[in-house]
Amino acid sequence: MSGKRSRQQSNNSVPWPILLAVGGVILIVAAFFLANRGGGTPKITVDQEKIDYGYVKFGTNEAFRIKVTNSGNGVLRFKEKPYIEVLEGC
Repeated sequence: MSGKRSRQQSNNSVPWPILLAVGGVILIVAAFFLANRGGGTPKITVDQEKIDYGYVKFGTNEAFRIKVTNSGNGVLRFKEKPYIEVLEGC
């Protein structure tokens, strides 16, 4: 009867080379994600900081485009929804 117990125990155990390989893969994946997570500094760049339409009659719609890019080497994240401030008479 003791022969059956030792066979059952050896069939249920996972070989250590497989555990070592799986652990190594997990460590490599974790290192990859941590290395790419916080590297660098983001920098926001706008192609035009000021748009001057001159005099525009009230009720007239005007449209424009601005290009916003991340010229830094880190991930650019906004804490709040971006907005544009319209200043009169500047």
